[in-house]
Amino acid sequence: MDDVLTLSARQNAGEIKRRFERDDTFILRTVICQKAPETVYYLAYCGGMIDSALVSRFIIAPLEESGGLTEAAAVMERVLSAHFPKLTNSFDEIEDGVAAGDTAVFVSGGAILLSTQGYAARGAGEPPGEKVLSGSHEGFSEVLFANLSMLHRRLRTANLKMEFKTVGRQTRTRLAICYMDNLVKKPYLEELKKRLDRIDIDGILDTNTVNELIRDNRRSPFRAFGTTERPDTAAAKMMEGRIVLLADGSPSALTLPYLFVENFHSSEDYYVSFLHASFARLLRAAAFILTTLTPALYVSVVAFHYEILPGGMMLNIASEFKNTPFPAAFETFFMLVVFDVLRETGMRMPANGGQALSIVGALIIGQAAVQARIVSPQMIIVVAVTGITGLIVPKLDEACLYIRFFLLFCASALGLFGFTAGASVAVIHIQRLRSLGIPQTGGKRSDTKDTLIRAPFWKLTHRPSKLSDNRRRMRIRRDP
Repeated sequence: MDDVLTLSARQNAGEIKRRFERDDTFILRTVICQKAPETVYYLAYCGGMIDSALVSRFIIAPLEESGGLTEAAAVMERVLSAHFPKLTNSFDEIEDGVAAGDTAVFVSGGAILLSTQGYAARGAGEPPGEKVLSGSHEGFSEVLFANLSMLHRRLRTANLKMEFKTVGRQTRTRLAICYMDNLVKKPYLEELKKRLDRIDIDGILDTNTVNELIRDNRRSPFRAFGTTERPDTAAAKMMEGRIVLLADGSPSALTLPYLFVENFHSSEDYYVSFLHASFARLLRAAAFILTTLTPALYVSVVAFHYEILPGGMMLNIASEFKNTPFPAAFETFFMLVVFDVLRETGMRMPANGGQALSIVGALIIGQAAVQARIVSPQMIIVVAVTGITGLIVPKLDEACLYIRFFLLFCASALGLFGFTAGASVAVIHIQRLRSLGIPQTGGKRSDTKDTLIRAPFWKLTHRPSKLSDNRRRMRIRRDP
């Protein structure tokens, strides 16, 4: 049968029933008008996906008292009182709507889709990975329209635009592109839509799938787009000119374009004083440098260039290495792998035992390895510093892992020369990172007020030059 509906409401309802055959949640209900028994309406919906009270009160009851109206437009305007009514003449559109929780009403020559979703969903609790001591404790859920309402409550302006796209041949996942029309750069918006239009996949279950399909530098361990589960963070990103991409069924939102310095930012930076926020950001940047460079630098020094160490330290390290059977490079690699195994185990275990396992396991294994003379005590300190500093920058967790082992390999092969060459390659790679086609690094001098430091709010008068052409966001009123 063609995708276009026929003039027979009964025949159209039968086609939808055929499409949902062997789906026992699908319900096709007949409603007879009490005032004109010859008028019959057909309702199609999926049980468990709808609000039963809403359907009974605002759809079934009005149809029974409709007076015999059969024209689709008249029924929609004069009879039905449910939200978001939509006339349609397409079987595919009706199939997508019913599968998503809408109710289809078939009348002669057409059909009406009504939004009646009422399925159970998780509440808007605080995201466990983005907890803050002060500020909002609300987080996105898996329901798209609930997430959009959180953005609407924070951005009460008609400049807030939300456009829908459907992706996935089987899942028919609805994506929402959210932006501020007066702030966003239109070329960025068009580029995002082009990339989304090129997606041809069976299903989208999470925004991370979209992220991998449309990102720049696909083989890079660094982020191309930001992620957040906090509506206040998403609203703040849009007020800077960014685009927020939400997917139905996922609590995580993508924010783009993404700048490299955002890896050192936290949601809490804007809820505390600028002095504390600036110190925390500098601490995170230093932690990123330490967690990536420390193991490789240690190996290159003790294995190749030990003469640069103070005499007492050099003798102490040499005496410890005399009692261990493995070279420094192998010890470092072994202990880093053990630390990552313990950390991964702690993350996958239940919350009550995971943290205790990771901490106690690291202490016991480290002490046992030193007593058994498998590794040196200095190695335990190096691995501990590397692991702890890596936890401070969770946004760079994946990148730190790869860079750490890459530099360790370079340093193990060529000493400080290899360490320097590897670090140079990493810096060049960071300089070449792109997000939605724009460089993640660099910018104008005025953009430095909210980078590795956060200036006071009265100094943040302009948006970043890469994100918006409408740069002025605050005007300071001077006293006369």
